[in-house]
Amino acid sequence: MKKYLVEFIGTFFLIFTIGCTVISPGAGAMAPLAIGASLMVMIFAGGHVSGGHFNPAVSLAARIRGKLSGADLIPYWLAQFAAAAVAAWAMHFIKLPNAAVPFAIGWKAALLAEFLFTFALAWVVLNTATAKGTAGNSFYGLAIGMTVMTGAYAVGGVSGGAFNPAVAVGAILMGLQTWDNLWVFLVGNLGGGAVAALTYKLVNGDE
Repeated sequence: MKKYLVEFIGTFFLIFTIGCTVISPGAGAMAPLAIGASLMVMIFAGGHVSGGHFNPAVSLAARIRGKLSGADLIPYWLAQFAAAAVAAWAMHFIKLPNAAVPFAIGWKAALLAEFLFTFALAWVVLNTATAKGTAGNSFYGLAIGMTVMTGAYAVGGVSGGAFNPAVAVGAILMGLQTWDNLWVFLVGNLGGGAVAALTYKLVNGDE
């Protein structure tokens, strides 16, 4: 139960920060920095309890990697999606929902962007937080948070820069995206996480 609570808390503050910094009036060009930093501090705070996933795609990657039990995968997902709903609900007390905007250059570009940077995120998580070669390091939270920041700056204008199905659901509930586009995030994010885990195992073997 403690693991699921930590996953809820970390995911909540990640998505709540997204709403606070992206919904107008927001943080403008500094929003990706704030979002990456929120993920970083939540990972440092809760990583020792739950692994600090805060992302269904990362949980899937950890399951394929063998660092999350099959019994924990669905409860992790439930905690993360519940946190998205609560964060979106809380945002309504602070800011008015935005009008959703379509993908800037279409769903194909958005799907590719979400896949690539979710792959990058899961790849960094697995290599900095689960690999024997980096065991006990003190930088994993920074590396993971800065990966999200990098992706948000690089392709935020293309797909919205979710890299996380829970973030996508939160964005929809906050009016930043539409339900019609949810499949792009589910396919891109879960696919990116799964391919990152398989690539990790190819590179590192079973350790």
